[in-house]
This record gives sequence, C-alpha cells and structure tokens, in this order.
Amino acid sequence: MQLIRGLHNLRASHRGSVATIGTFDGVHLGHQAILRQLAEVAVRHGLPSVVIVFEPQPHEYFARHEAPARLMRLREKLIALERAGVERVLCLQFNEAFRRLSADEFVSQVLLDGLGIKHLVVGDDFRFGCDRRGDFALLRAMGKREGFGVTDTCTLTMQGERISSTRIRELLAAGDFIRAEACLGRPFTVTGRVDHGRKLGRELGVPTANIRLKRFRSPLAGVFVISALVAGRRYHGVANVGVKPTLGGAQEPLLEVHLFDFERDIYGWPVEVHFHAKLREEQRFASLDALKAQLHEDIRRGRGFFAALDANTDRVLTNDHE
Repeated sequence: MQLIRGLHNLRASHRGSVATIGTFDGVHLGHQAILRQLAEVAVRHGLPSVVIVFEPQPHEYFARHEAPARLMRLREKLIALERAGVERVLCLQFNEAFRRLSADEFVSQVLLDGLGIKHLVVGDDFRFGCDRRGDFALLRAMGKREGFGVTDTCTLTMQGERISSTRIRELLAAGDFIRAEACLGRPFTVTGRVDHGRKLGRELGVPTANIRLKRFRSPLAGVFVISALVAGRRYHGVANVGVKPTLGGAQEPLLEVHLFDFERDIYGWPVEVHFHAKLREEQRFASLDALKAQLHEDIRRGRGFFAALDANTDRVLTNDHE
C-alpha cells in the first residue's frame, strides 16, 4: 500500500482513482464493508482504490480536550487499511487553511486536481467543506458536471444497532469486549514498542513492559486480562492502562503489560496487545505494599480467566468427539 502525505506529494501518476473519505477509526466491520464496496467499484473501473484520511482528525482539531478517544493510532490504521486491500492512502493535514476550504474548493483541489477521481464512495450523510456546507447532493451535482460518479455506502448493523466507532468506544468503556470484538471483527488491540520506565514493577515482583499510547486520551482505563504477541509468539498476562496514581501520576495514559512466566529483555521490541476482559478500575493505594498485594491478586485472577477458557475449550472439543 502506498501512503501519500499531503496534496503537495501527489504526482501525475496518482491521477485516476476511485476514492472514499473518512476517519476510519478502528477500521471496524462497518468500515470494512465500505472498503469492500470501494474495491468492487475500483475493479469495475480498472483503477486503484484510495482512502482519504485526515491528521489530526477533524473533531480533534476543533476540540482536542473534548474529542473522543481514538481506537487506533495512525500507524495502526494504515496497517488495518492495508490488510483490507486498500491500494493507496492520502493523508491530509487538517489545519486552519484546510478548514477554510469551501465544499467546491475541496472537490476541485483534492478530488479533481489532486486525484482526478472517476468515482467517489461516501455515505449519504457525509458532510464536508467549511462549516460542513457540502453534502451528498452537492457531490452528486458536481459529479454530474465534472464527470465522476458518486455512490452512497451501505450501513452495517448488529443486533439492531449501527456499527460505529462511537458504539465501540461505548462497549469498551463498559468492559464489553465480546461485543466490541464482534463489531471490530477482531479483538481490540493496541500495538507499540516497549519503552524504558522506572522499573518499579520489577522491584515489586511484577515486571512490566511499558508501551506509550501516544494519544491524548485512551478508550480504555483500568486493569485488564490480555494476551500479547511478541516476536510471533503469544503470551498471556494482565495490563494496566492509566496514569499510575499511586506513583504520583503521569501526564498521559500508559499501557503497562505483565506477561505470565516471561523473563526476556524486550526493550525496543514491537508488541501487539489484545484485550479480553476488565478486572477492575485503576486506583490509588495507600502504600506500595498494598499495590503489590493487589497486583498479585490481579495476576491470580488473570491466570484464572485463561484456565477457565482452556477448560471450556477442552469441554467443547470433548463433546464434539463424543
């Protein structure tokens, strides 16, 4: 997949494409349906598929402190889009100059002069341009005038509810990882490289791999049962997402992962963390001894979660062969 950062990096070879536009936060099943629709139209036209995204995301630009927590960082999003078969991603910087573009200017500068699109796939509730004055009807009218087609996207529902990034955030906040996974089409995952910390966990007998989330807000907070992929091998463990209130607090959320029966030095290594269940909220403890006792209780419960999971799996397999 080719990543193009900014209109200034578009070349003549990039002209002629089928495009869609959105934040694609989470690249959930609803997004994946759109991407399949995009790919089908691209194949019909014999042109590459392009996804247009923005950094920062528009709602983050307008209200950073009130913006919803991201489900994934840009790098994670790009990996997910590539796995979904997207051929190109145009990442546009959302700044004041971009905000001021009228709907007509957006179509002219980005879609026509920049990408030379032949077809656009967007939702019929899509709004764009300064003050969100552009809509689906305007796109249809401009497409008819300028010679590009416009198709509205399908809406995917589950149990009568629309699959959306907002809904997945709500499920994660409620600790409902089963339904969040169903909406995502995979477990909720955070990836990153292991960074150096204060190494206090090792002193407490609970060594952790620290992963900086690199986002202002996290969709998760608390202590969780997790599994982690390290160098192609999966390990079970528990993890804390938060600001470490007992240890004086941190300026931004941090992911601290403790892997069961794991003693390797993995500083600088990439780790993929899958979340399975919530154990408790993050809390401030009166002493390090109290914190240590709770950490070992978290580990006991985490091991119990996987033991019960293995027992259920064995029971299913046994019943299948009876």
